[in-house]
Amino acid sequence: MLRRISVPLTVAAAALLMPLTPAQADTAPRVARTPVIFVHGYNADPGVWGSLRDDFKASGYTDAELFSWGYDTSKSVNEVLSGRFAAYVEQVRAQSGAAKVDIVAHSFGSLVTRWYVKHGGGTGKVAHWASLAGPNHGTATAWACAAWSQACRDMTPGSYVQDGLAEGDETPGDVAYATWWSNCDEVINPDKSVLLDGATNNAAGCLKHNDLLGDDGVSQGVRNFIGG
Repeated sequence: MLRRISVPLTVAAAALLMPLTPAQADTAPRVARTPVIFVHGYNADPGVWGSLRDDFKASGYTDAELFSWGYDTSKSVNEVLSGRFAAYVEQVRAQSGAAKVDIVAHSFGSLVTRWYVKHGGGTGKVAHWASLAGPNHGTATAWACAAWSQACRDMTPGSYVQDGLAEGDETPGDVAYATWWSNCDEVINPDKSVLLDGATNNAAGCLKHNDLLGDDGVSQGVRNFIGG
């Protein structure tokens, strides 16, 4: 079944989640790189990105260029979360002065961010979209919690969200898409649900669902993709 990742939210991540006042946005420093927004998965929090954020910083990114969005994963992808994420993207763009953002999403976060890109006007505001172990065509394991969780219902094969994301072009707009999937993923069933037509689909090897978050090979691949 879908497991909770229990990782504390760091002070730095919490600071990045605080809304800016108009005056702060006007005086915020402009960044050199396209800002990266990390979006966690179901029943998790922004603290899961500690390892990958550190790797990005080791590659030259600053804290002002790295953002971690925290959200209530019990809400629906299409009716609530994609709109809230759209507002967060606008906040990041205002703070950074950047025209576009890059997105790195894990698991359920892939659906939220894909809906924003495809149906929420994000195609002109996203440069790169990366999905780690995303249930991009649904996962049968989500049936285990579908009775009480809207997010789990959204992740089930054939759901309204799945159908809405699959219709037409799976990778629309002038956005570079990439996925990372594992043949040992105990949460995504079938494993290849992660893959998308039109994306660069990367086999991560035999990794557990949450292990993609801290794997060196996945980290390097994501950073190469974002920096490409």
